[in-house]
Amino acid sequence: MHWQEVCNHPALHDLPFKIELNEWGQVLMSPVKVRHSALQGAIARALPASGVVLLECAIATTKGTRVADVAWCSAARFQQIHTETECSIAPEVCIEVISAGNTAMEMREKTALYFAAGALEVWLCNDDGVLQYFNPHGQLTQSHLIPTFPQRVIITPPCE
Repeated sequence: MHWQEVCNHPALHDLPFKIELNEWGQVLMSPVKVRHSALQGAIARALPASGVVLLECAIATTKGTRVADVAWCSAARFQQIHTETECSIAPEVCIEVISAGNTAMEMREKTALYFAAGALEVWLCNDDGVLQYFNPHGQLTQSHLIPTFPQRVIITPPCE
């Protein structure tokens, strides 16, 4: 399959899974837990308004379509991709919330695929909300693109 076919397929609408395509066009589905979604929201709220925040962002890679949990891109890059079904060039920042089922090898591969697709940084967020920042040269102590981003995001329920 191709990403446009996945988007148009009626049986794949409204599934409680994250869907991606591997390099052979096979659909990969990953169940998402509430905490995972809450961490995505906390990250999205903390990103600066100087760019565009994308949730569940489909990115064309050399090994199929991968979907970043959260992404951030400049206005200039958004202008390039805003009409596409999947990003032909990755947003500058691609963020993955690591699920229990994710392996270290899978995260290394996704990171490499995002960089090969044009990402400038990839962030990994663990289940405790602690982030690790990477650029194509290795791990960073903080984001170079968004240096004010916290080392940890916290899920805060609304006050009643």
